Amino acid sequence: MRLWYALLALWVGMFPAQVWAHNPFTSSGQEQWAAGLAALLLATFWGVYLLGARRTSVKPWAFWLFQGTAVLTFITLLGPLDDWAETSSAAHMTQHMLMMVVIAPLFALTRPLPQLYVVGGRWLKQGWQWAFKITRYPMFCAYLHGFMIWFWHIPTFYMLAIENPWVHVFEHACFLITAVWFWWSCLYASKEKSAFALLALLFTLMHTGFLGALLTFGHTPFYGESRDLADQQLAGLIMWVLGGIPYILASIWTGMRWYRHLSRNVWA
Repeated sequence: MRLWYALLALWVGMFPAQVWAHNPFTSSGQEQWAAGLAALLLATFWGVYLLGARRTSVKPWAFWLFQGTAVLTFITLLGPLDDWAETSSAAHMTQHMLMMVVIAPLFALTRPLPQLYVVGGRWLKQGWQWAFKITRYPMFCAYLHGFMIWFWHIPTFYMLAIENPWVHVFEHACFLITAVWFWWSCLYASKEKSAFALLALLFTLMHTGFLGALLTFGHTPFYGESRDLADQQLAGLIMWVLGGIPYILASIWTGMRWYRHLSRNVWA
């Protein structure tokens, strides 16, 4: 862990203090409280995992992947990108894509629930199990995640999240939680539900691509005249092209898994 702290400190030192406006140390007022709450929640989640990893067996690659993902989460939510997102649609979209197609699937791949269970005790274990029951239904997770994506890109709510730090934190929670559910439901779907997982991935690829195309080919700024049209179009391309790559890769893997399942049933 000391290595990760050293890397994070080095990364912070590469930027002047003014670009870290949305972290608990350099911000002020409501922004400081909101950023502090976000940092506290992330640090608590990280600390619980580390404590659980000492009490249970965990594969080294999963342990270190979790550490790297946790650092990336802190940087994405509390680093300079969060400040740039206030004035740049492209930076805002980059932050969203990092949460939904990088951080969320990486957290899902680490499968941290056993480490959380051993620390949380019986009641918290039941709470985690209840929270993840939704992942038995890939399409429902895709619908819920898709609703959050479109809701927070409606101009009124998009600007509200930028202007209000508490709404901003809630928006990020909506993205992260539903994205983790979505990826968990697709990556760990039972063989019988692999077809639904494939459908959920393709559905998400299609509607996020459509939203990206709307932003790319829009003739006027959707989020206020003060926003640059070219910046909005770049944001659309980030969602449409770069954001679609993880969905495509996951769809190929899930499709192959479904095909193998069908082949076994045919030749059984």
